[in-house]
Amino acid sequence: MPSERWATFDCYGTLIDWNGGIRSELARVFGEDRADEQLERYHELEPQLEADGELTYREVLTEAMRQLGAPPGEEDGLAQSLPGWAPFPEVPGALMQARGRGWKLAILSNTDRDYIEASMAQLGVPFELAIVASEIGSYKPGFGHWNAFIQQVGRMPDVHVAASLFHDVAPATELGIPSIWINRLGETADPEPTRELPHLARLPETLDELA
Repeated sequence: MPSERWATFDCYGTLIDWNGGIRSELARVFGEDRADEQLERYHELEPQLEADGELTYREVLTEAMRQLGAPPGEEDGLAQSLPGWAPFPEVPGALMQARGRGWKLAILSNTDRDYIEASMAQLGVPFELAIVASEIGSYKPGFGHWNAFIQQVGRMPDVHVAASLFHDVAPATELGIPSIWINRLGETADPEPTRELPHLARLPETLDELA
C-alpha cells in the first residue's frame, strides 16, 4: 500500500447536484414545462463550447444560456446560480469517512476557481487540491487535469471517482487509472469502469478495495 493514497473526484454531477442546479435555473428562466427539453439541449451544447478550452466555465454557462434563447438580462442566470448548487445528501459524510481512512482528496473539475471554492464550501470537507479547467486551458475528457495533477503530486491518483463516462471514466481508463463510476441515472456503462456505485454511500470501503 502506498504511503499516500490519492482519490480524485469530478465535482458537478458526482459531488454537487449539477443536473438539479441547472434544471432549477432553466425552469425559473424558461418555465417548468420547457425545463427538461432545455436541460437536454444544454447537455448537447456544453461539450461543444468546452471543446477548444478557450472559454472559462462562467463563459460556457453564459453562452449556453444565450444559445438556449434566454431573454435579455437572463443570459448569466446559470453562472450566477452555480455557487448555490447543493451537494448530494450522502456526499459530505462519505468524503469525511474516506479522509478518516487516510485518503487524500483532490477535485479535477471543468470549472473556474471561484466556482470550485464556493462548491467546496458547500461540501464542508477539506480537499488537498483542486484543479480547474480555466487555469489549465483544458476541459476533460482531455488529459490536462491529470497532467496538472502529476506535476503537483508527482504521480497519478490511485482512483478517480466520477459520474460522467465521457468526461471522466473514459480518459481515466485510457490513462490506466482505476475508476469508480457513480451511476445516479441508471445508465449503461461504456467504457466499463473498475467499480460502479449508485451513489457515494459505499465510497470509503470501495476506495479501500481498489488501493
